[in-house]
Amino acid sequence: MAIIPMTLSGKLKHFTGGNSWRPSMRWSSAIVLLAGLFMLGVEARLADAGAQELRSSGFAGELVASKADVQEAVNEVLEDQIIHGTWIFDKDRTLMGATVVTSTPLFAPWKGPGQAFYKIRKDAIAPRHFMDSADQGTIAVRYIVIPEEEGRTRVRIDAVYVENTHRTVHASDGTVESSEYKAIQEHLQTIQLDAQAAADMKRRRDSADLVKQTVIRKREDERSLLASTQSSVKDIEERLKDLRHEVERRVKAPGTDLKAAPFQSSAKVVSLPAYTEVVIVIVTPHWYGVETPDGQRGWIAIEQLEPLP
Repeated sequence: MAIIPMTLSGKLKHFTGGNSWRPSMRWSSAIVLLAGLFMLGVEARLADAGAQELRSSGFAGELVASKADVQEAVNEVLEDQIIHGTWIFDKDRTLMGATVVTSTPLFAPWKGPGQAFYKIRKDAIAPRHFMDSADQGTIAVRYIVIPEEEGRTRVRIDAVYVENTHRTVHASDGTVESSEYKAIQEHLQTIQLDAQAAADMKRRRDSADLVKQTVIRKREDERSLLASTQSSVKDIEERLKDLRHEVERRVKAPGTDLKAAPFQSSAKVVSLPAYTEVVIVIVTPHWYGVETPDGQRGWIAIEQLEPLP
């Protein structure tokens, strides 16, 4: 472009006829026209750069994971400040300094399915694995997360490098995209392993709680059974006591005769002291057939016995 002012200057001198010159309206219009053509040339190069970006093959893969897990893995890769799969200096093959952005003019707005995310690294000097890369420029990586069928999520990654001065777009040879995808896979695997470990721990905890609850319930059942048994024993004892009260009597007066038969004229078996306790064996309207504590049996008139206190 340095040739244009010199040519215009010579022609202006020719038309003004001397070393000093004043630009005419015609040449002012010519200068404006040339400036416009220059800007059109810049825009054409930018349009051509956009076309180069569209020719980037990118990388796509399907992950067996939920959208939430894949989204978490992508976020971790977005935040790691690394552009994976490229570098500037051979002695340091990790390119740090990347930042997360919501959009970048190096990619057209995404209008397809899924959601797009971006990470850029400015002032990268001829980064590796970008075809014919030169000068200083910006690396941009785009991640598109697309939910597929249940339990599967598709991820597409594109990477480009754009020179600051000439705005030339250099597509990745695929190394950056595949490396970024691998980083996402590694983060996803860690997320899934952590989730599996948490699920296993919860399962073991639930199992232990179930065993504990079973033991507690068994103890409660045993306590209930014991209480029921004790209650039954107590009921039986009370019942026996009632039955004993019904069948036991004691002699009212000392010297009461234990008869061999239920008649006053029958022979005396033994004389019993007062308050001797006897068990009723036979009941008749006027006599009780009884057994004494020492095992003797006989008959005593009903009016000669009384209930136990």
